[in-house]
Amino acid sequence: MRSGAGLCVLGLLGLLSSVLGQAPEEVPPGILVFCDSPVVKTVAGSAVHKFNERLSTGNKLALYQILSAVKSESGTGSVYSLQFTTRRSDCPAGSSKPWTDCDYLPSGHKNPISCNATVLLTETDADTQQVHCQMDNYILPEKASCLGCPEDIEENSEDLKTPVSVSISKFNSISDSTHLFTLNDIGYATRQVIAGLRYKLRFDMKKTTCSKAEHKDLNVLCVPDEKDVEFTNCNSTVDLAPWRQETPVAKIECEAGALSPMLFKRRRPTGWSPLRNLLYDVPSTSPSHLPSPAPAKEESSEEDVTAVKPSGLPNVAADPVSDSPFHCPSEPWKTFHPVQPAATGAVPEAVSPQPPADGGFRDADLLA
Repeated sequence: MRSGAGLCVLGLLGLLSSVLGQAPEEVPPGILVFCDSPVVKTVAGSAVHKFNERLSTGNKLALYQILSAVKSESGTGSVYSLQFTTRRSDCPAGSSKPWTDCDYLPSGHKNPISCNATVLLTETDADTQQVHCQMDNYILPEKASCLGCPEDIEENSEDLKTPVSVSISKFNSISDSTHLFTLNDIGYATRQVIAGLRYKLRFDMKKTTCSKAEHKDLNVLCVPDEKDVEFTNCNSTVDLAPWRQETPVAKIECEAGALSPMLFKRRRPTGWSPLRNLLYDVPSTSPSHLPSPAPAKEESSEEDVTAVKPSGLPNVAADPVSDSPFHCPSEPWKTFHPVQPAATGAVPEAVSPQPPADGGFRDADLLA
C-alpha cells in the first residue's frame, strides 16, 4: 500500500515538471571572448546605462576600457560577465542625455573607476542583471586654503630678490672665505605671512673672482670663478616688513657643496639664471640701506626667454598596447584629457606701467 502511494507521488511530481518546465540548467563557467567585440561593447554599454539609472547626484559615468569578458550560455540567452573601467562624464546624473553623447570630465580623479557586471543577452534585449562600480573610495580631493601657512613660490619670482640678496650678503659678511659668493641656483622657497613676511629658502652659491679685500659687496664684476670652482649650499630664513622700515633679519646655515638635484622641484631650462642679474642693485642690510617698497614690475626680456611655457596637455603615459590574444584591455572609448594645472609664475604677468614721477610721457604710453 505504501509502495503504491510512493509511486503515485513520484508520478505527480513528474507530471508537475512536465507542466511547469524543467529547472534551469546551471550556467557553465564560460569562455573568454574578445574585449573589442562589438557585442561585448554593446553589453558593456548596457551595464553603464543601468548603473547611471541608479545615480541621483553627481555626474554620469562613461565607459573607458573593457578589461575582460567571459561568455556562457543559459537556456534563455548568453550570459556575459564583464570587468571594465569608467570615468565621470560631464553629464549630470538624472539628465536625459545618454552617456554616449557625453565627454569625460577633465577635472577630478585621474584614475578610472573599476566596475563589474553580469548581463543576459537575448535575441531582442540586453538585460543587466547586476552592475557594481567602486564609487565608495572615489572622493575628489580639495585643498583647503590655510591662512597664515607657508605657501610655495616660484624660484624665479622677483619677490625673492630681496630675501636672496639679504641671505647672500649675510653669508659673505660672516664666512671665512677670502672671496665673495654669488647665487648659483634655488632649490625651493616659501613665503609666510606673520607679523611681516617670512621667507624660507634653500639655495646654493658659487665662489666668484672678487676677493673681499678688493670688493665690499657683489657687483657686475663678480663672476663665478670657473678655474677654482667652489660651492656652498644654505638654508635661510628671512623676515621682512618693508612698510615698517625695519631692517631685514636673516638666519642662515650653510655647508660646503652644491645642492643635490633631488632638491629641485623641476628640471631647469638650459642656461637658466634665477635672479642672478638682479642681485647687484639690492641694498645691503645696514639700517641706512633699508629696502624700499618694490616698484611696479616691468616685463623682462630674460624672463620671456627662460620662462617655462606650459604645454597644452600634461605628459600622460599612453595606455599600454595589449598583447592579449583576446585584445584585452580594449582601446579607450575616448581619449582622456585631464586638466593641466595652472603653472604659477611660469609666464610673467603684464603689469600696467605707472607714469613717471615727473609726470611726463614715455614711449610705452603710446602703445596703450
